Amino acid sequence: MNQPEVKSPAAHHYTTGMVLLAAAGTFALTMGARQSMGLFLFNLNTSTGLGIASISLAFAIGQLWWGLVQPFAGIVADRVGAGRVIVTGILMVSAGTVLIPYMTTTLGLIFAIGVLAAGGAGMAGPSVMMAATTRLIPAEKRGMATAIVNAGGSFGQFLFAPLAAGVTALAGWVVAMQTLGVLTLLALPAAWILRGNSRQLAATSNATAGSQAGNETQNETTGQAVRRALADPSYRMLCAGFFVCGFHVAFIATHLPGVVDSCGLPPAVGAWALGVVGLFNIVGSLGMGWLLSWRGGLWRMKSLLSLVYAARGIAVVIFLLSPKTEAVFLIFASVIGLTYLSTVPPTAGLVAKFFGPANMATLFGVVMLAHQLGAFLGAYLGGKAFEWTGSYNWMWYADIMLAVGAALIHLPIREALPQRLASAAQLG
Repeated sequence: MNQPEVKSPAAHHYTTGMVLLAAAGTFALTMGARQSMGLFLFNLNTSTGLGIASISLAFAIGQLWWGLVQPFAGIVADRVGAGRVIVTGILMVSAGTVLIPYMTTTLGLIFAIGVLAAGGAGMAGPSVMMAATTRLIPAEKRGMATAIVNAGGSFGQFLFAPLAAGVTALAGWVVAMQTLGVLTLLALPAAWILRGNSRQLAATSNATAGSQAGNETQNETTGQAVRRALADPSYRMLCAGFFVCGFHVAFIATHLPGVVDSCGLPPAVGAWALGVVGLFNIVGSLGMGWLLSWRGGLWRMKSLLSLVYAARGIAVVIFLLSPKTEAVFLIFASVIGLTYLSTVPPTAGLVAKFFGPANMATLFGVVMLAHQLGAFLGAYLGGKAFEWTGSYNWMWYADIMLAVGAALIHLPIREALPQRLASAAQLG
């Protein structure tokens, strides 16, 4: 009979660096494989003849399923332990990615891309990685730690996109896709380091996590925690903002190579553009971690989120008004990269700040579900917009409007002042 994982005393001997390497490395491998799949969109269309919209549906369902899996993966990780969840997820990503080239129907692609690869990436995804990191890293290091884990996913994209393009040129797209699937297996040893569950440290962690919720989270059931979170307007606004992030990210990851192709540029530009997004997202994620930690956390997380979404909208406007050259695409990719997933550390930080670490994987998983509902629409509507109009312009217009909405919706979030500002206010 299987027993729940327990946090072994030996886990305390893992250094912060080992924990971050395990979490960031796992996220790099699963995210790198997943975020590079847009490079194969036109290859799949040529091979199957299903049409861009049908293949985009498989990618879109993958985006949705990635989000749907995360709250449930978070529940299991919080209660039973992260180790088994991560192992299962890695194996699913590998199997799904290897099987994709053999699928010749829309349902087959939905199964391989949407159920196996995306579901596995959700199980070994940010909700479980962030919760495991929060559990194993001291409270004062969590801002930068979550940024490093998030940057790991970006490094995977930076590494895998050019690698996939190179292998495709040498051996074909089938070998390239299967190479990505095999490489994800390198993450399996990380599950041992990240094993354990959040509930075991809830009592001690709540005292040091800076939670606005206090000790009331310690003995909550999962249902109680989710209901209490959904009753909080600030949590709902956070979910709405992350919905927009998902729309942006999925559209770009799935269709940026198609945008490049529609502009008559070589396919290599699309691969390098996705790689540049990943590279600069490392800078953006680490920069966000530095801002979260700067001078004891001087910035409010909600303010940083508003700035990121506003910057993203401005970048799209400038891109639309610019000539579509290789240099413009790479510059646009670098700017988008700075804002791409730098939303994750402050979003995860707000969830921990509001409710503490006891149900962190579950509650952040719900936020990720909102993200992936947006991602479903971004991936699917990108394909439909191109099918209907022959261009992606209307998707870019939607990106701009949603960015403005996201920048505004974070402003009313009720976030306590950073401790330094609160102390200054009391002295004043």
